[in-house]
Amino acid sequence: MGLFDIFKGDKSNDMTPHFAFATSLLYMMGSDGEMDQEEIGQLLAVIGGKEIDGTIYVGGNNDDMFERAIKYVRKNTVDQFLTEATPILTDAQKMCILVNLIDSSLADGEPEREEQELFSKFLQAFDISEDRFRPFFEIIVLKNDRSVFINQNHPKNQAGYKVKLPS
Repeated sequence: MGLFDIFKGDKSNDMTPHFAFATSLLYMMGSDGEMDQEEIGQLLAVIGGKEIDGTIYVGGNNDDMFERAIKYVRKNTVDQFLTEATPILTDAQKMCILVNLIDSSLADGEPEREEQELFSKFLQAFDISEDRFRPFFEIIVLKNDRSVFINQNHPKNQAGYKVKLPS
């Protein structure tokens, strides 16, 4: 142990599934070079918190984790993150992260090219095929397609159309 090791922090900085979840969302939010209000709202909805006058307030015990996640994202590439996070995640945790990443990328309308590329990296690192993820994707697309309420000529509003998952 060196003299200055006390400044490196303690073991609370270890990768955990919850930390990986929050950090994943931060990578997605920053992938296109900007963090839109909708994306910030999505992040706060899933980890808890609120934004007041441009300042993000994360609720309860998540505040320290959120600060650590911001620092982590600034210091580490997404590839480094995926190498570290993937082995500690269960299949359910991976799928939860992927569903929330898609939801975040669609929060401001359409996913940017950078968001699509980042999502593909997550799919590959998590060893989840597009075919396996497609039904989840369709549900999130449906959830975010509010044009069905304002465009009566939307194809999904046509007589006889039934929403169903692809088989």
